[in-house]
Amino acid sequence: MAMERSTVKVTIYTDGSARGNPGNGGYGAVLLYTNPRGQEFRRELSAGYARTTNNRMELMAVIAALEALNRPCAAEVYSDSQYVVKAFNDHWIDGWRRRGWKTAAKKPVKNVDLWQRLLAAMEPHEVSFTWVRGHADNALNNRCDELATTAADSGRLMEDTGFTEGDAD
Repeated sequence: MAMERSTVKVTIYTDGSARGNPGNGGYGAVLLYTNPRGQEFRRELSAGYARTTNNRMELMAVIAALEALNRPCAAEVYSDSQYVVKAFNDHWIDGWRRRGWKTAAKKPVKNVDLWQRLLAAMEPHEVSFTWVRGHADNALNNRCDELATTAADSGRLMEDTGFTEGDAD
């Protein structure tokens, strides 16, 4: 009799930040996992980028967190970004893909490079998205904000190679 493998459950909090639009930006993510023995594990991720946007950093936070997972997981993502959460929960992304990465108004979808990277990062996982109010009383969302803004202000900034002027909101 084959043993049924249990799905690894991971809770992920994410946030992005930009100082100007475009401007220096950063993302932060906190990943939480409890193993079968009840041991809790926490991993924090962050990075800063020059000349980027808040929405790109919101996307990068989720991408970095999912790309950090080393096996298929059930990942519950908490984000204060309506842009990210609604893209999946309200099925915007389905329409964008169906229309060849065009909005309902037939305009090019912004940040296509990151949306495609996010879809690829999601592929091995079961991912759900939950919106949380930003800058409120959620300690983990606030920690992600701190990670993101610290990275944006760090002076150790990478180039956001996919950024184009059309991505600015």
